[in-house]
Amino acid sequence: MKYINSKVEKIKFNNFELFLKRDDLLDEDFSGNKARKFYYYLANDFKGITKVIGHGSPQANSLYSFSVLAKIKGWELDFYVDHIPSFIKSNPVGNYKASLVNGANIIAMDEIDCNISAGDYIQEVVLAKEPTAVFVPEGGRCTQAEFGVKILAEEIIYWAKQKNKENVKIVLPSGTGTTALFLQKNLPEFEVLTCACVGGDEYLKKQFFELNSNEKEHPTVLKTQKKYHFGKLYKEFYDMYNNLLKQTDIEFDLLYDPLGFLSLKKYLNEIKNKNLPTILYIHQGGLLGNITMIERYERKYK
Repeated sequence: MKYINSKVEKIKFNNFELFLKRDDLLDEDFSGNKARKFYYYLANDFKGITKVIGHGSPQANSLYSFSVLAKIKGWELDFYVDHIPSFIKSNPVGNYKASLVNGANIIAMDEIDCNISAGDYIQEVVLAKEPTAVFVPEGGRCTQAEFGVKILAEEIIYWAKQKNKENVKIVLPSGTGTTALFLQKNLPEFEVLTCACVGGDEYLKKQFFELNSNEKEHPTVLKTQKKYHFGKLYKEFYDMYNNLLKQTDIEFDLLYDPLGFLSLKKYLNEIKNKNLPTILYIHQGGLLGNITMIERYERKYK
């Protein structure tokens, strides 16, 4: 199984020549930014550990990645979610269905008699009863994520040297911002550009500080045209998804990449009369989640 050394392709986006780091092709099951962030748990031995515990959405990419990680390591997976919609329960699909197939134990907080968040419940109640479990925060937002992201940074440095690229801008959209943060820390010679897909710019910058207090090692946050709410349907997102598919013949994630490319489009238009840098966009995978997203978009816009 190949979890490192993803290939780089040349693509055209709105007549701009870009390079695309295909982390979506790392492995059929364990790919994208979650493969990078969870690589620490895959590559190291955890004596006595029998279970991994996480939390998030019932359709989260991290849920599926956790289920693959647990399967490879021979662990159980307990994954806590706020709520499992009845239509997903009765018609499992996407990340939720694939995770169940892999043996994930998905636990809904609204079926537990408590009034605290899933993360707090795990920390305050669950972990004390699970001495043989390892806990990974939502989205892999932890210092251990740097282990795999540093390898990604090393791959980028090697590629840039091989192709004689000096003025390189690394572009990727952010949820927790963990991947972008650790990329910038390990790529001091290049600038990492990101955009906030969850919670807005200030929330994203706060996430950076919680993992690294040195602001000089933080990525640059690109301004978006307007404030977007994570998981909400936007016509410009669906249009960008289809436009990218038409231009590149490559499928991108519908939750993060549309805003990533909208932000990149704005940035490229702002610098088009200047000395253009080499743009390397990181394709972070997450395509299994598109199954439910496309269904939602088609219901709304077709």
